[in-house]
Amino acid sequence: MSRADEIFIQNCKDIMEHGIWDSDLAVRPHWEDGTPAHTVKKFGIVNRYNLQEEFPAQTIRRLAFKSCVDELLWIWQKKSNNVHELKSHIWDSWADETGSIGKAYGYQLGQKAKYQEGEFDQVDRVLFDLKHNPASRRIMTNLYNFADLHEMHLYPCAYSMTFNVSGNTLNGILNQRSNDMLTANNWNVAQYAVLLIMFAQVSGLQAGELVHVIADAHLYDRHLPIVKEIISNKPKKAPKLVVDTSIKNFYDFTVDSFRLEDYDYYPLETKIPVAI
Repeated sequence: MSRADEIFIQNCKDIMEHGIWDSDLAVRPHWEDGTPAHTVKKFGIVNRYNLQEEFPAQTIRRLAFKSCVDELLWIWQKKSNNVHELKSHIWDSWADETGSIGKAYGYQLGQKAKYQEGEFDQVDRVLFDLKHNPASRRIMTNLYNFADLHEMHLYPCAYSMTFNVSGNTLNGILNQRSNDMLTANNWNVAQYAVLLIMFAQVSGLQAGELVHVIADAHLYDRHLPIVKEIISNKPKKAPKLVVDTSIKNFYDFTVDSFRLEDYDYYPLETKIPVAI
């Protein structure tokens, strides 16, 4: 059965049974009708996914895989902060009249700096070091730029990736300050698993382990009935990720370079409200 399912079910049960509510606090997020969106949370959840064993896609609910990869490429490949360059509408609530989400996400990855070896943005520095400095313990990215936070329409949730080469294996740590477990947990896990796989392939490495560190793992009050419905499903076998292995340049990947094979999942008819 899918290890991603098992981890998610365990996390959600732990949050619901042992988590802390913020009901007595003033909170920023709210529902579309203006009601404050309160959460129950656990601090400091750490999950590990071995990408050599299976691809971490949930089966207890459907992962919108194409949209998931499209957003990943929008941030990491296009380095965009404009929703007009994104096929889905998941960022529309945070975009201004021009489509911009401010100096957030892709904007930060695209900022260049001069190094002894040349001028790089954050993504190209990672790609350079994976090929030329694989023993480095400094291969990482960071979207949480304090100087630009006031110009971001939403502070980055998944804000940092640390890459580490062990032998011929590329591992990574995804740091996340906040994770809406229902709407975004498996979405983020699958995205960064794909990112690790892409970086490994173009660097002549094999993808190994993705470690996901979440500071504030929470469930929203209006999500609880949906979560209970989802985790009552019996996990199925994880799908296989098929990648176009002919691609050797990170910027040549497209959404169609990936597909999930033998993906069997439970449908979810209930519409999930999103706190903004």
